[in-house]
Amino acid sequence: MSISIAIVEDEKNYNNALKKVINYQDDMKVAAQFFDGNEALKNLPDISPDVVMMDIQLQDMLGIEIIEKLRKEMPATQFIMCTSFEDDEKIFNSLKAGAMGYLIKGESMDKILSSIRDVYNGGAPMSLAIARKVLSHFEKKLPEKGFDELTEREKEILELLSQGLLYKEIADKKFISIDTVKKHVGNIYRKLHVSNKVEAINKFNHFKN
Repeated sequence: MSISIAIVEDEKNYNNALKKVINYQDDMKVAAQFFDGNEALKNLPDISPDVVMMDIQLQDMLGIEIIEKLRKEMPATQFIMCTSFEDDEKIFNSLKAGAMGYLIKGESMDKILSSIRDVYNGGAPMSLAIARKVLSHFEKKLPEKGFDELTEREKEILELLSQGLLYKEIADKKFISIDTVKKHVGNIYRKLHVSNKVEAINKFNHFKN
């Protein structure tokens, strides 16, 4: 059974080029072409294709808006953003709206075709530059929050733990009791969402780098 695809793209040459290459494949066919957002919004639910190649910046609306409006009506359809935009806000708004893939228009046709097959089979294809942005977003934004919650004293104790000092040595160095050190360490684990010293030190080293 071939994969049915709708193309929503206001640049006619690119839209037609996509259609030509897709229809040349044995395992996929273009079920519809749209050159503006309103037409796509009106007709996509009736066509219900397996995959929609969605331009992010149409003349009359954002592709993100179309996905937001149609996602519930078309739960079986996978959306791939195909765009010349690489800015973080558009990427994350697209993914939040329900797009399962995000490709830069400069990608080769081979990459686009493999991404259609990938998303159809449950994958989440992205151009390399986009994947890096997504990964760095999660690496930087999410853990930092936990680290920022640590008090200065907790950060000092974590630094000493990372140097291999024992609780008693930390207590002596900071002129506090071992129980106080343990209490601080418990708070560190909770705030960093870790369950042992090794995980805490790994996160600490990640924050420092």
